[in-house]
Amino acid sequence: MPLSLINKMRSGYIFAFLFLMISYFIMFFIIQKLRGGTNIIEHTYSVVNKLEELKGEMVDVETGARGYVITKDARFLNPYNSGKRNMPLILEQLKELTADNKEQQNSLSAAEYWIKIKMDYMTAGITAFQVNGFTISEDMSMAREPARKAMDSIRMYIAKMKTTEENLMNQRKTSLARFFDGNIIMTGVSLVIVLFAVLFSWITYKRENQAKLESDKNMEQYRKQLEENIAELQRTNTELKELKSLEKFTATGRIARTMAHEVRNPLTNISLAVEQLQEMATQNTESADLLDMVSRNAGRINQLVSDLLDATRFVQLEFTDMNINQVIEETLDMAKDRIELKRIRIEKKFSKEPCIVSVDAEKMKLALLNIIVNAIEAMEKDKGVLKLISKKQGDKCIIEIKDNGIGMDEDTLQKLFEPYFTGKSDGNGLGLTNTQNIILNHKGNIKTYSKPGHGASFIITLNLSVI
Repeated sequence: MPLSLINKMRSGYIFAFLFLMISYFIMFFIIQKLRGGTNIIEHTYSVVNKLEELKGEMVDVETGARGYVITKDARFLNPYNSGKRNMPLILEQLKELTADNKEQQNSLSAAEYWIKIKMDYMTAGITAFQVNGFTISEDMSMAREPARKAMDSIRMYIAKMKTTEENLMNQRKTSLARFFDGNIIMTGVSLVIVLFAVLFSWITYKRENQAKLESDKNMEQYRKQLEENIAELQRTNTELKELKSLEKFTATGRIARTMAHEVRNPLTNISLAVEQLQEMATQNTESADLLDMVSRNAGRINQLVSDLLDATRFVQLEFTDMNINQVIEETLDMAKDRIELKRIRIEKKFSKEPCIVSVDAEKMKLALLNIIVNAIEAMEKDKGVLKLISKKQGDKCIIEIKDNGIGMDEDTLQKLFEPYFTGKSDGNGLGLTNTQNIILNHKGNIKTYSKPGHGASFIITLNLSVI
């Protein structure tokens, strides 16, 4: 883009920004002025309403006292008692509202003075009425005129205060109306400024729009290419991990078969020699016991070799189409005693759609059982939660087994499926090796995610059966 055009665009944006700032300042000033005027008018209405409330309470007090004297019914004293409680509070509120107006404060003080006199007359009258056996005494009759005068004074001062507030409000309304007239001009200026800024911005935008569209097009192409490269890298990485896992498993099996061959040949010779020596040592009890020990341990070594071979070689499977949810349920039944012993809570979230897979059911249950048993043993009694999840994802069936046990570190995760690797004192380290073997024989894969203290998650992916 030419440098001159860039400078013009920059200047345009600066001018537009300045014009908008001026416009915003004018609008802010108008809003603040309107807010101030509104608050003043609201204050006036508050004073007037409180004066009406005070007058109403005074009328209720007087009416209640008269009703009591006329009917001798104590219920009429309720407005009287209520008014005595409410009026001091209303007077305090009026003092706060009129604190900035000395004239109103003087009128309020006078009204408060006459209210006290009126209340004293009514209190004395009610007391005298009760003492004289609910009859109107001469003192009560004499107090009528002063009490009426006090009430008239109260009404006069309240009316005076209302008139003063209304006059103030009218003055403020007039001032606000003048301000509104001035605002019309300011609003027009603001509108012109905004229109000028918008026009200037539009012209500037049109000049740069073509370059922007071209830049956006290039960026979109680059983004798509980048996303494709990332997706390809992710697929390659997944395939590489699966190949490494398979290669590792194949290498382990090859080593296991070589070792089995190398170990079993001398082991057979040892066993045959021991049998011959046992026949010759029939008279020597101590020698017979030692030879028997050698024979047992030779048999144990032979069994370990057989177990290793079973866990690392590809086996012949008997495939059957089954719903994976059924396989999981039957596996849970096999681990029922262990689950109940540690009081593990089971949470199931199975796919609502049938996940039909072609599996050797017994072998697959054995693979799942190894994972479930490990999860149970990793969880604390009475606090364990075992989650079993199944779901369809494209042409795959996903099985997830999660626990809230002690978890595993990165080093353990790397060695998890290696033969004879175990963290249990009584384990042989071939359970998960056998599980991996079964999953790979089903052309599936298994992944593990875990952190110390955050449990573990085993995710098994199998191909859906083609129906």
